[in-house]
Amino acid sequence: MTVRMETASPARFGDRDITGLIRIYEASYVRLAKLVPDLSTCDRVMVSRVAGALDLHLEIVDRQPYTASLRLTYRFPDQDGWVLEPNARINVYHDVRAAEIVSHRRRASRAVHAWTPGRMPELDRKWRMNRFLLKWLRFCTYQGHIFLSGVP
Repeated sequence: MTVRMETASPARFGDRDITGLIRIYEASYVRLAKLVPDLSTCDRVMVSRVAGALDLHLEIVDRQPYTASLRLTYRFPDQDGWVLEPNARINVYHDVRAAEIVSHRRRASRAVHAWTPGRMPELDRKWRMNRFLLKWLRFCTYQGHIFLSGVP
């Protein structure tokens, strides 16, 4: 018998269309709010440490009244210092309660696909990236990560 933390079916967020993408943005905002409950007041750089898990690093890149931009990553030691992976830059839109990943480090090069009728490669790319963010945020909170203001 297999126990799942949560249904992760793509159908839950609709097809790979704009409506499904917006649902992912909204769900990511809710999960990010659990991970960083005091986003409006947290320090510029914070680390969440959980026994048995990698340290999770958060950096507030920019903060405005209705938006915030942050980086979320793990740090892996390398011969030249540190490798940040996935080094995700996330935009948070408080007024519409949405969060989207706008960039992250990728090991493979991104191929550019020509537009064809019925295909929207940019929408597909955003859907894949933000689906990753949604799953990663769930994983981080499942591990017990949380960023609280005033906690070193």
